[in-house]
Amino acid sequence: MNASPITSWEGAEAYFTFADNPTAMAIILGLSVVVTVGAVIATIIHENETYIDYR
Repeated sequence: MNASPITSWEGAEAYFTFADNPTAMAIILGLSVVVTVGAVIATIIHENETYIDYR
């Protein structure tokens, strides 16, 4: 099952999206933080409301 067209690693290059653009990296990081914090807050609110309903 050696179907890869790559026969050696010589000349291999890496491509990192937005790696050379600090502004884009900051925006992506900021969005990630906002989504994560939002999910945690939504979970806390939901759990507190559910606890009150079953108390």
